[in-house]
Amino acid sequence: MMAESPVPPLAAGPTSTVEVRRWRAGATRLESDELAVEAPLEIRLGKSPITVVMRTPGNDEELVAGFLFDEGIIDGAADIKALSRPPLLSDAERGNVIAVELAQGARRAPSERLFFSVAACGVCGKRSLGELEMEAPVIDAPLRVERDLLARLPDRLRAAQPIFDRTGGLHGAGLFTAQGELLCAREDIGRHNAVDKVVGWALGAGRLPLADAILVVSGRLGYEIAQKGIMAGTPIIASVGAASSLAVELGKRYGVTLATFVRADGMNVFGPAGRVV
Repeated sequence: MMAESPVPPLAAGPTSTVEVRRWRAGATRLESDELAVEAPLEIRLGKSPITVVMRTPGNDEELVAGFLFDEGIIDGAADIKALSRPPLLSDAERGNVIAVELAQGARRAPSERLFFSVAACGVCGKRSLGELEMEAPVIDAPLRVERDLLARLPDRLRAAQPIFDRTGGLHGAGLFTAQGELLCAREDIGRHNAVDKVVGWALGAGRLPLADAILVVSGRLGYEIAQKGIMAGTPIIASVGAASSLAVELGKRYGVTLATFVRADGMNVFGPAGRVV
């Protein structure tokens, strides 16, 4: 007998409490455990679905706005006329659908660009290598940051992740000034979703392009993170983990400095020299 597919959970909140049997030191006990929620979010342009993103509920509107911007579907906040939760949805859909009304003259997504994004994938649905190309200017912002300060930013991001404290299951993304001030931090089960959320925040706050900000992420720095940072115009992207070869290539092509394995005792820096001093 084949197992039935689970009904997508309602987007009631970022965490869910479940029963767990813990084994410790040869003994077992039944307890409650708090897990990070992974739930689908369907994004619609008008009445037409364009994507389903697996995300952690919270800051959904920022996620949608950042996703639309990072995917090149909109050019700015003025292109979004409204974001709404459609009425008359089924129980499985309620809380997990956002409809976007674009302003007159705004870009439209190609009708064939319907795809499904899992929490670990930032390029799901791209049908060809050509779709990995993006329209973005080379970033020549004169932002500089002291190496010792940059080394402390991952810990500052970690301190701004309350849901990770409770679940241990979320990625984080944060925007910082060159003086180390935290502008915005967001969490999500998908590392690229967390970046979309902070970009969506910046879009709503009128801060794009992010020429005066450093993007810090809690995991590795792959293509999808570099692409989103470049689209947002940030000149420095820092990560706790490693960079991929394609991320480094993108950084060089678009003038972005990448700092990886950022720790108090060192880091690896790729791309334009002189931004990390």
